[in-house]
Amino acid sequence: MNTFTLLALLSVLAVAGLFIALAYFLFAIIDQLEMIGGETQGYGAKASLLSKIRMGVRAIEVQTGYIAPQVMKLNGTLTSVRDGLGAIDSNLAGVIANVSRQEAP
Repeated sequence: MNTFTLLALLSVLAVAGLFIALAYFLFAIIDQLEMIGGETQGYGAKASLLSKIRMGVRAIEVQTGYIAPQVMKLNGTLTSVRDGLGAIDSNLAGVIANVSRQEAP
């Protein structure tokens, strides 16, 4: 057997090994993806776990969608409270200053 024939045979074996490894790992990936698909329901249909997660996230998004307008109203109210407390603070500072002037003599 000459060198050219030996190299050709080794190349064919390497390509065959590559395709066998590729097929093996593709089937392994398919098995993993089928496990993610969820449990089998009636007539062989699978309930996808990913679709259940998507629906749950969507439900959370819908249920928390009412929070944003309420937070804006709350921010407006708290701004009014902050302004009122600032006025009270300045009035109390004036009262303290007047009381300390009265006690001085």
